[in-house]
Amino acid sequence: MTIRESIHLIKSAATPLYGEREAEMIARMVVCDKVAYNFSQLVLHYDDECEIAGLENLTKELESGRPVQYILGKAEFCDLVFEVGEGVLIPRPETEELVYRIAKSAKRGARILDIGTGSGAIAIALAKMVEGAKVVAIDISQEALTIARRNCERLGATVEFIEADALGDLSALGEFDIIVSNPPYIPQSDIVEMRKNVVYFEPHTALFVPDDDILKFYTATADNGVKMLSEEGTLWFEIYEKAGAEICDMLREKGFSQSEVIEDANLKPRMVWSRR
Repeated sequence: MTIRESIHLIKSAATPLYGEREAEMIARMVVCDKVAYNFSQLVLHYDDECEIAGLENLTKELESGRPVQYILGKAEFCDLVFEVGEGVLIPRPETEELVYRIAKSAKRGARILDIGTGSGAIAIALAKMVEGAKVVAIDISQEALTIARRNCERLGATVEFIEADALGDLSALGEFDIIVSNPPYIPQSDIVEMRKNVVYFEPHTALFVPDDDILKFYTATADNGVKMLSEEGTLWFEIYEKAGAEICDMLREKGFSQSEVIEDANLKPRMVWSRR
């Protein structure tokens, strides 16, 4: 089978769920990984013969809805490659925007706390991007922390990972200049509108919150921020796009002097920045 034929086969398996355009990207991602080419090299070798081990099982997994990142065991984020598995959320491009904004605003040697770190993507990327940063990351999941620590070691970053509950009192961790969190924020009722690659495979504890308490993690982090942020410290959230104004109102009630909703590249409300 040629590379072109392999791409077509994989794309056909992925198209019903993802649509043709995204399925084409998934197919190229898989073949690049299996034959050790980048996208540019792939174009030059479309008609070369290739053998992809386990191709039939791979297409069946895609048809079932299993995310390609879990199939390959990795995901790209901020120009880094992270190990991922069913126990951690797959890093999203929208979260990259959050990281780049934080890194641009951070001072050298900033003390940074990442709440709900998952694969460690935010914490590790900031540790590598902010010169002299002292980064601490917490998660309640031992499985996630195991993956995060492996990512940290492989990528040559310095992050302290701690098992802790984002809804608890974190003040014993000390003072920080930046606190960032991409918490669970999708209302349970949204499940019916979501694709099966997310609902059936990614960890619900990292995605969903009760409809009647969608701010539970934001409020807990704000409470910790009041106690833990330095005098000019900043708080950064990735947010549910319909909750930006509500989050800003909550932050003002907690005593934060400035709060702003920031749109992502697709012009959707995606982040909140706040200062004490």
